[in-house]
Amino acid sequence: MKYAIMQPYFFPYVGYYSLIKATDRFILFDDVQFIRHGWIERNRILKPEEGWQYVAVPLEKFEFGAKIKDVKIRNAEDWKGKLLRQLQHYKKRSPFYADTVAVIERSLQVDTDSITHLNANVLRETCKYIGVNLQLDIFSEMQLAIDPVTHPGEWALHITKALGGTEYVNPTGGVEIFKPEQFQDAQIKLKFLGNNLEPYSQRRGTFETGLSIIDVMMFNSPERIRELLDDTYCL
Repeated sequence: MKYAIMQPYFFPYVGYYSLIKATDRFILFDDVQFIRHGWIERNRILKPEEGWQYVAVPLEKFEFGAKIKDVKIRNAEDWKGKLLRQLQHYKKRSPFYADTVAVIERSLQVDTDSITHLNANVLRETCKYIGVNLQLDIFSEMQLAIDPVTHPGEWALHITKALGGTEYVNPTGGVEIFKPEQFQDAQIKLKFLGNNLEPYSQRRGTFETGLSIIDVMMFNSPERIRELLDDTYCL
């Protein structure tokens, strides 16, 4: 069994979905400290004319050191309506606008104030639309007994080992936190996967890279998106 473990991101980037597609089971790692100004409650889409803008989920105030699983959404404000309004400029140029908005609406319809559960539903709905198999677990709800962790790279090692996994796949951005010899000793294959992200037409002069899956869905069919997810490299 191939495993991947990531913090729960909000409509994440293409590489996140490449990781899901390349593994058998995907774990949302929400039992660690919430880091502000990351990708858990926000992501990037195109601005109407040029550049990019954030779409975001407002959060209730929380103390420094709070874990992701304990962070709550500020549902008293109409953030879902605001997000959908931010997407309206895509209607003029996106061939898959209606389909994408329908996916987003289903993603946001989950009745929760948990950012973890919201992002889990986002992954379920987007993967269903794209046609990517998703076997999803939330770490804080697994009641999994693992060995003590002495450095960040051991989370993946001990979780994979506790689940009887034979391979762990991580994004290329996290190479430095791992000790490959520990995985070798545990007879677990360690792999680092990156996505090349071939530019696609955004119906504007300059390609804006590093955007949310929302932008990818706006301009590409599910079949083409799967091809983009498979355009990967390994370290």
